[in-house]
Amino acid sequence: MVMIAICDDEKKISAELESSLDDIFMKLGIKCNIEVFFGAKDLCRQIEAYNHFDLIFLDIELANDEINGIEVGQLIRETYENDVVQIVYISWEKRYSMQLFDMRPLNFLVKPLEYEKIEQVIKTYLKVTGETSAKFTFKKGHDTFKVLMKDIIYLENHRRKIIIHLADGRKESFYGSLKKVYSEQLEKNDFLFIHASYVINYDYIAVVKYNQVILEGGASPLPISHNKRNDIREKYYTILRSRKV
Repeated sequence: MVMIAICDDEKKISAELESSLDDIFMKLGIKCNIEVFFGAKDLCRQIEAYNHFDLIFLDIELANDEINGIEVGQLIRETYENDVVQIVYISWEKRYSMQLFDMRPLNFLVKPLEYEKIEQVIKTYLKVTGETSAKFTFKKGHDTFKVLMKDIIYLENHRRKIIIHLADGRKESFYGSLKKVYSEQLEKNDFLFIHASYVINYDYIAVVKYNQVILEGGASPLPISHNKRNDIREKYYTILRSRKV
């Protein structure tokens, strides 16, 4: 369970952010609890009393408060001596970036908030903190199995079976449709459908060439279908750009 606080005096922004976070965590299969505060004092009282938030989305310009978001960050880091909670600052202005350095924020988002950038912040948070990663679910007969998405290098379609190649060298297999599992589980977790027989995890790609993908660790290259070449390169660079947010 990821405990999240949103502190923003703009109720519309808070509601939209809360809705986006609910949707993102639901897609990732991770539980979260979100509390919304419209003022810094309420948030500070809660932190002082319970000190239990994992992730805080904190507005810088809190018009109705005596203190702003930067000062709240200072209280969290210095007065409450909390270096664990991850802070994501949000603002209509870009000019604050240097002032935030001492608060060691996870990220800084500019309003209006974009869903894709919020989603990338959450993925970064999960990697940085080592929180429960998204899981890939599959069935064998009547039994359901799960593996961590981050441990999957690629999936291979072979004679009606899907073979999961894992980072520790293990392989799991089950009957199913590669196209279906890609659309339902893998696409939203930065996997690329490079060929009718292969879906690959972006995190294990070393190089994307014209007609093949080179994997990290010296594994054999995987082919890119002729009709997917332009689309794959576009998706690859879209993910690359999103991770630099």
